[in-house]
Amino acid sequence: MIDWDDVRYFLAVARGGSLRAAAERLGVNHSTVLRRIAQLEEHLGAQMFEKLPSGYRLTAAGEEVLELANQMEASSHQLETRVFGRDQSVRGLLRVTLPPPLATHLLMPDFADFVRLHPGIELEILSSGELANLTNREADVAIRVVYNREALPLNLHGLKGPEVFGGFYISGDRLAAWRAGPPDPRWIAVSGHGVPDWARESEVRTTGVPFRTTDGEAQIVAVRQGIGITTLPCFVGDADPLLERVPGSDLHLYGPVWLLTQGETRKTKRVRLFTEFMSRRLAAYALLLAGLSVVRD
Repeated sequence: MIDWDDVRYFLAVARGGSLRAAAERLGVNHSTVLRRIAQLEEHLGAQMFEKLPSGYRLTAAGEEVLELANQMEASSHQLETRVFGRDQSVRGLLRVTLPPPLATHLLMPDFADFVRLHPGIELEILSSGELANLTNREADVAIRVVYNREALPLNLHGLKGPEVFGGFYISGDRLAAWRAGPPDPRWIAVSGHGVPDWARESEVRTTGVPFRTTDGEAQIVAVRQGIGITTLPCFVGDADPLLERVPGSDLHLYGPVWLLTQGETRKTKRVRLFTEFMSRRLAAYALLLAGLSVVRD
């Protein structure tokens, strides 16, 4: 019989296009991927990939195997999910995916409270901006700010939480310096975003030369250091004593925060305990998330 693990390695190479990409995805070394692919090819008596300067390309035989491998993967995930859904214990692994700012600046104390209440649950926090596939069991629960619920897959079950707003922030020292005279602050852009029209037209205008970073934490440090103005969720900006909202600026809606689970997975007791617990905690943060917890002049 074909070893399912060999098929997993085959899929990783087919999707990543290289041994390196597959190894990184699976958390193994290059030689392990190569050995697994060779093992599958020997078992099937056919070459799965053609090695090119640009990477690995499926052969005709590999294309045929890919379709069946995808079906095997889907069946495996369905089996895992159904069994997981029948698990009513309060022990075991629980994987939660959410954006880094929510984990770092808001919910980590609540995660700490949860594991103290349920010491048998092994909580794994996947702090990433990437969307995990709940159907494929990449995570059990997703906490996401979703502007349009209809854009999510229909098989996801959601508990809707408070709406999340953002604002425009500058350090108190930089604001005072600007009021005393030029130069104008820079716009701190994140992940390739440009300078918004608002930043050129508000009471506190920015220079035309932006400061760019791809890291959310670096963005926060940059605005604290007085480089300029940036946009942050209110639960981040309002909680920072070094930052001020930019005078004359309005809040903007990111969307409501959702607790998302997949059909069968949500029936598991530890998933239900977690989502019910976090739903209550998020509701208590409604004013903070809406930017209404701090009185501004």
